[in-house]
Amino acid sequence: MFREPLAEFGLDAAQIDLCEKFYRLVIEQNRVMNLTAITEPQEFAIKHIIDSVIAWDEKIFQGVETLADIGTGAGFPAIPLKIFRPHLKLCLIDSLAKRTEFLKKVVEALELDNVKIFHGRAEELSKQKNFREQFDVVTSRAVARLNILAEYCLPFAKVGGKFVAWKGKVFQEELDEARAAIKILGGGEILIREIKLPLLDEKRAVIYIEKKKSTPEKYPRRESLIRKIKLGMGN
Repeated sequence: MFREPLAEFGLDAAQIDLCEKFYRLVIEQNRVMNLTAITEPQEFAIKHIIDSVIAWDEKIFQGVETLADIGTGAGFPAIPLKIFRPHLKLCLIDSLAKRTEFLKKVVEALELDNVKIFHGRAEELSKQKNFREQFDVVTSRAVARLNILAEYCLPFAKVGGKFVAWKGKVFQEELDEARAAIKILGGGEILIREIKLPLLDEKRAVIYIEKKKSTPEKYPRRESLIRKIKLGMGN
């Protein structure tokens, strides 16, 4: 039951083969480290693979070549997006070395080209010139509220690029909370796309945030400040 929902979504046989191989690598590694609680084949295909690629919109992503995935974890959404759109040049960033070592094995096993993997903290790497404002698109499916994710992610996006966040049923509440921070960080126009995954009734949305101007140099702040003091609340 892994292949059927992917085929119905529009992935071709070769792409589904790669997704299935990726699934098996994740499940095997999941025995020795916590990568995902979703292990049933069909659920994995829908909640991880389709949920990742459903954010791709040809109009929104016209001309996109470089993509940085912040807090990539087991490689979502970046690896499915790379399988779906092989031309993408990926930069995968995660703060846990065990996860980045696993992702190196994934990239080798799936024979994916133009994928770079970095172990490090987003708030530190985004201060470096080879990362700061270098990417057409910055993605994150990390479990953090949008105001926090924006401070981690927007510094990586080029002016004219986009930050894309996957959010659950409280997406509107999170967006309202984050609007002031997004503006301070250089964000501009915001587009919300409500999505529905196959066989699921869960309310979800993908939020696309344009990078309108450069992020001020003092951002992102230290992690303790990002999580303690909300940006836009008098700072």
